[in-house]
Amino acid sequence: MAVNTTPEAPLPVGEVSRLIGGWIDRLGAVWVEGQITQLSRRPGAGVVFLTLRDPSYDISVSVTCYRQVFDAVADVVSEGARVVVLAKPEWYAPRGQLSLRAAEIRPVGVGELLARLEQLKKALAREGLFAPERKKPLPFLPQLVGLVCGRASAAERDVLENARHRWPAVRFEVRNVAVQGVHAVPQVVQAVKELDAIDAVDVIIVARGGGSVEDLLPFSDEQLIRTVAQCRTPVVSAIGHEPDNPLLDQVADLRASTPTDAAKKVVPDVGEEYERVRLLRDRARRCVAALVEREERGLAHALARPSIEDPHRMIDVRADQVADLLDRGRRCVRHQLDRADSELAHTHARVVALSPAATLKRGYAVLQKADGHAVRDPGEVQAGEALRARVSEGEFSVRVDT
Repeated sequence: MAVNTTPEAPLPVGEVSRLIGGWIDRLGAVWVEGQITQLSRRPGAGVVFLTLRDPSYDISVSVTCYRQVFDAVADVVSEGARVVVLAKPEWYAPRGQLSLRAAEIRPVGVGELLARLEQLKKALAREGLFAPERKKPLPFLPQLVGLVCGRASAAERDVLENARHRWPAVRFEVRNVAVQGVHAVPQVVQAVKELDAIDAVDVIIVARGGGSVEDLLPFSDEQLIRTVAQCRTPVVSAIGHEPDNPLLDQVADLRASTPTDAAKKVVPDVGEEYERVRLLRDRARRCVAALVEREERGLAHALARPSIEDPHRMIDVRADQVADLLDRGRRCVRHQLDRADSELAHTHARVVALSPAATLKRGYAVLQKADGHAVRDPGEVQAGEALRARVSEGEFSVRVDT
């Protein structure tokens, strides 16, 4: 509970330490999991001192236990081992120091570790951190490669040598970190974040040369998995050998079976690329040559056509046809005119032959009554009626006598 204090009435340090001790005493015994980083077993001493560290965070706590408590697991527990401790938090008031008094220590077995990893794997998979659609494609030719590995390790040598052998111009930004033990997770996480923040880094390789299940545990840590999932830069996991499968392999954008394999997958081979370029260039040259040859054949075929070879030939042929048609038309029109003229002359002759005027010229006359009606029957006139007689050269009056 909160303590009321003022600048005029502060609490002494001893009182604050006493209150903290009281609060901690009320906490009771708890089960704590961690990794042993320091172990002190002084000969003849009845108390064993060790330091328990959280592998995912830079946090440690001191643990003390009676010798008989530690002797029960001394054969299977050493520095670097993961343990579960039943301990009572204690507050050492003179130094203001928190520690744990262990009543029981249990080593964490491989089977239990694998079971926990499987549970973590399922939980992260449900969140979608391992989904294929989250994975980013690697650049074809990275200019700067980030490398997270152990200092002077075989993994670092394999990646650098193989990558530079394949593409001598490739550059590396290397971060040497602890790749096992209690400091591995925070250092690897920090290195990945630093490389991801560098805009020039095109891809990040996290490499380690294999190891036991316990050695590879840092690369299945939840904090590291979430850090890699949040990276904007593609990440390649090259942890161990083919059988090794830490959770980093699941969340990484690409899994490499070994550090050497990572170098081969990240950096292209200059010889292979030269050969690919040569093949593509030859293919392009053949395609262009075939296209030009095909177009030349088409052009030659077009030029060989009569209309292109002698453009005026068609006009000349058409001109002759027009002249022939014109002559034919003229002959047809002339023939029609001649025929019509002949028919007209024949008709004129018939008209002339059948004309009354021709009859009159032969000495005949036409008698017409006063109304112009021709007299055809003697009964049509009466005695003394005046008639007109029409001859070829004119007309005159006549009178009917009887």
